[in-house]
Amino acid sequence: MTSPETTHITSRDNPLLKELRKLSSEPTAYRKTGRVWLEGDHLCSAALTRGIKPAVAVFSESFMPLAGVFNASAAIKNIVNNNYKIVVISDKLWQDISGLESPAKMGFVVDLPSSVQIVPNVATVILDRVQDAGNVGSILRSAAAFGFKQVIAITGTAALWSPKVLRAGMGAHFGLQLVESASLEDLSVLTIPLVVTSSHQGDFLQNLMQNKALPQTCAWVMGHEGQGVRAELLEKAAVSVRIGQPGGEESLNVAAAAAICLHASSVA
Repeated sequence: MTSPETTHITSRDNPLLKELRKLSSEPTAYRKTGRVWLEGDHLCSAALTRGIKPAVAVFSESFMPLAGVFNASAAIKNIVNNNYKIVVISDKLWQDISGLESPAKMGFVVDLPSSVQIVPNVATVILDRVQDAGNVGSILRSAAAFGFKQVIAITGTAALWSPKVLRAGMGAHFGLQLVESASLEDLSVLTIPLVVTSSHQGDFLQNLMQNKALPQTCAWVMGHEGQGVRAELLEKAAVSVRIGQPGGEESLNVAAAAAICLHASSVA
């Protein structure tokens, strides 16, 4: 799997290696560089499936001899067939760029998608200051799984393209329209009803489903882990929803609540 395009990096001071260290460790580094680091075959394959082309394909030195043997990898096959630029990094240096406990030995550098505008009338998820990266990634995954097309992150939400959100999203990023750093005013372009979630007020989700009262195309609002959805959005909501919890817990994790609500909306 060698080609004239292959470059070997052995110095810690290499500019690409410096960039990868930032992209793998700093949640918002991608905003400065305009590029994202995808580590592991799963994320790389998900990007390729959606037509995302890597700017650079990166492999660890010890993985290169195995790449031809384990050619079942969709990502590797695609790289070989399309002759993308390949960079090989020594195993010792790879530890500096991996964000995983068990480094994946391969990754892509991809260009950050161009700035996008809010689409007014597609099924949407709005994240109101959801701060935990794992929760955000999980919600993106649920949104993609249940047919939602757009996710709008209001300022104060975890960075959508950060390494932790990418890993938790498991490739969902590449099937969604993602809008970051939105303001409340930006939401005014939406022509679909807002549906907000609350742990203590609103109609029970199961009743709305039974009565077919959930809007078919809507924007679900998922709020801050501790404070919930802010008052301004509660006031604008067409429907307020709470999830019945017969077990008596005070509230659900926001990612779990999102999965339940988005699934209900997808089959309403």
